[in-house]
Amino acid sequence: MSLTLDQARGIIAAARTHGQEQGLKPLTVVVLDAGGHVLAVEREDGSSTKRFEVAFGKAHGAVSLGLGSRALMARAEQQPFFIAAVTHAVGALVPVPGGVLVHDAAGDLLGAVGVSGDTSDNDEAAAVAGVEAAGLVAQTG
Repeated sequence: MSLTLDQARGIIAAARTHGQEQGLKPLTVVVLDAGGHVLAVEREDGSSTKRFEVAFGKAHGAVSLGLGSRALMARAEQQPFFIAAVTHAVGALVPVPGGVLVHDAAGDLLGAVGVSGDTSDNDEAAAVAGVEAAGLVAQTG
């Protein structure tokens, strides 16, 4: 099973709704499939420049290494040379909270969501809200 376009759009809508309800700054939300390909993206009005690249890097790093970007941040603190080398090898990788893996109920990896625009913790909360609203499981660590 893989994420569908409708699921990706639902994740984005719910993440944006969460952000608006919490009074977050304008968000950019990127949804990738398990192969790291962009399924859907939305950038809210007023979202600052380069937020796509940051959100993509959070999601891409998560799906590339099989860890949420919060766990990647911890790894970067412990092994900065490893993260630097992996970034060079795989490309976009932003090791701060806001990139979550998406699993189905059976635990199969479906893709990843990256959110950028507010604090990293708030970005992650919006991503998790989007995934859970779609009836899927978010992995932050």
